[in-house]
Amino acid sequence: MSLLVGLTGGIGSGKTLAASFFKEFGAYVLDADLICRELVEPGKPAWNEISKIFGEEILDPSGNLDRKKLARIVFENKKKKIELEEILHPRVFESEKLKYESIRKKHPKALVIVDAALLIESENYKNMDKVVVVDSDEKTRINRIQARNKMSLDEVVARMKNQMPGEEKKQYADFILENSLDKDKLREQVKDLNTKLSLLAVENI
Repeated sequence: MSLLVGLTGGIGSGKTLAASFFKEFGAYVLDADLICRELVEPGKPAWNEISKIFGEEILDPSGNLDRKKLARIVFENKKKKIELEEILHPRVFESEKLKYESIRKKHPKALVIVDAALLIESENYKNMDKVVVVDSDEKTRINRIQARNKMSLDEVVARMKNQMPGEEKKQYADFILENSLDKDKLREQVKDLNTKLSLLAVENI
């Protein structure tokens, strides 16, 4: 029993908002980005490996990873990107698995959502019972990203081109949440899907 569901979507799609709605409706949400932050705290094994490979210049004065600087490096260097992912992905998967098992023990019929931007690219979707993709049209995504991150149009387009296209992501989806309209419409879709997935969690053996 219980159900592990991967939730993903491109930058600006509204994935994080959808995750917050799932949480509102009673699902347990595991945030892959938050797990990453925990794994790279100073002194932890992943922090040690990253510091060794990328050098101390990617640390801030407090010894924490400068995530923006690291992001720029891997954005421009595919080899470095692969090296970083090889350090982080297995650890993230293991942490998610342990957290899921802990929830299952206390709540055998739990619906657990893994909120992960790279769910498909990392092949973590293979560890899920179901996959949900949040999709939105390109213009809406660009507007959201620019409003949130104060990025230029060229920067936004470059960031989007560096990700798996939405149409390709949707090929892996069991369910698609369309988020080109307002927040209320997305909330309604999440509410309906949460009900369906919660029933599957009860039936899943």
